[in-house]
Amino acid sequence: MTKKWLAALLTGSMILGCVTGCGNSTNNATVSGDTANAGQASAAGESSGSTQTAAGKDAIRIVNGKIEIDEALKAYAKLYQEKTGQEVVIESMGGGVDINGALKGYLASGNMPDIFVFGGEGDYQTWKDHMVDLDGEKWAADTDFGFKDENGKTVGFPYAVEGYGITYNKDILDKAGIDPKTLTNAAAYKEAFETIDRMKEELGLVAVCSVAAESGQMYWSTGNHIFGWYLSAGLDRNDHSLINQLKAGELAEERLGEFAAFFELLCQYSDPNTLISGTYDDQLAQWAQGKTAFITQGNWIDPSLSTYGVTFDCGIAPLAFMSQDTTGVLADCPSWWAVYREGKNIDAAKAFLNELALSEDGQKCLVTECGAISPYKSCTIEPELPLARCLKGFVDAGNTYSWQWTKMPEGIAMNATGLVFSLYAKGEISKEQFVTMFKTAVADYVAQ
Repeated sequence: MTKKWLAALLTGSMILGCVTGCGNSTNNATVSGDTANAGQASAAGESSGSTQTAAGKDAIRIVNGKIEIDEALKAYAKLYQEKTGQEVVIESMGGGVDINGALKGYLASGNMPDIFVFGGEGDYQTWKDHMVDLDGEKWAADTDFGFKDENGKTVGFPYAVEGYGITYNKDILDKAGIDPKTLTNAAAYKEAFETIDRMKEELGLVAVCSVAAESGQMYWSTGNHIFGWYLSAGLDRNDHSLINQLKAGELAEERLGEFAAFFELLCQYSDPNTLISGTYDDQLAQWAQGKTAFITQGNWIDPSLSTYGVTFDCGIAPLAFMSQDTTGVLADCPSWWAVYREGKNIDAAKAFLNELALSEDGQKCLVTECGAISPYKSCTIEPELPLARCLKGFVDAGNTYSWQWTKMPEGIAMNATGLVFSLYAKGEISKEQFVTMFKTAVADYVAQ
C-alpha cells in the first residue's frame, strides 16, 4: 500500500463520510423555538440574527453536545425559569453532528450561544479566545474536574463524570456462565465471545456484540472512545506518554497491533449490518432489546434504557485489549461548557451554572435525571441508574484511566482515523494494513 494510494483513498472516503454525516445532522439535534431555523441559517453561512426573538431578550441559550440528556436539561431549564424568572433555551446536538462546525457557523453569522460545549484540549485551542475566565465562580472551587487554560485558570464547566469500557448484559453472561470480573484481558474476552456465540440461538441473540463503525456518524465512537483505550489503558492518570507521542505524529506499533487485533475480535462477533452501516440508535436498540451481550458504549446510555423497557441487570467491564490484565475503566469529563466572551448574558450564564452545579435541584438533574456521576465534591446524591452505579464503584476505588483522547488534535477522528476503523470493520484492509494506515493517517493529520 503506497502512501499516494492511501492518501487518495482517505480523501475520497472522507468526502463521502462528510456528506453522510452532514446529511443526517438534522435528525440528531433538538432545539427550542426558532433556534432550529437559526441553526439552519448558520449552517448555510447566513446571518439569522439573535435568538432573542424566540426566547425573549434575556434568554440564555446553551448548545449542549449530549443528545441523551436533552430532555433532562430542558426539564431543569423550565424549573429554573419558574424559580428565577430566567428563561433558558437548550439546543442539543449529538450522534454524528459536527458540533464544532455548527458552532463555527454560529460564530460567522453572529449567532453564538451564551454557553457552548467543547470536547477537550483540541477544541479548546479552537475556542480559547472566546471563553470567559470562570476561575472565581463558586462551583470552580468545588471540583477537581474543571477545564483549565495554560495559566491554570478554569474556563470549562464540568457537568458530569462519565466512564466506559465495554457494557454488558449481566443476565446473558450469567446464562452463559461468564463472570464479568474475569474479563480483564484479550484471551478472556475471546473465550467469552466464543462461548456466547455457540449459545446464540439458545440465548435469542443476533450477535455477541453491538459495535457500530460507520465513519460518517460513528467516528466518535471508534476514533475517540474505542481508540481512547489505546491511549490510556493500564496507565497512570498522569501518564501522557502515548498522547504526546500521537501529537508528534507517532504511535507505538506493538501496542497498536494488540489494539487492532482486539478490534478485529469485536468486529468478528458483531452483527454485520449494525457494524458497517448502523447508527448510534441502531446499536443501542439492538443491545437494549437483549439481542446482544455487549455494546461499545458507556454509562451515558443509562438515561435511554427506560425508553426500551430494559429490566436486565447490566454493568461495565474493562475493554481489556492487551494480553496482560487491565482492571480499570476510562472515566473523566466527556466535555465541558464555556461561557461565550462576547455574549450579552455573561452574568446570567454564570448564575445558571452555579445553580446547576451547587443547588439540590441542579445536582438532582445532573445525577438522577441525566444519569451521571457528579464532578462536585459537595454533591451527596448517589446515582440511581445501573451503569452509573457500576462506574462509581471504579471511581471510588481509584481504578480508572484518564480520557487522553480528548487531547487529540481537533477533528482527527472525524477526518482521518474514523475512516480507517470503517475500512477495517468492512474487512477491506488487514490488521497489518490497519496499523500502517492508522500510523500514516495520524502522521499526515498532525503534519497539516
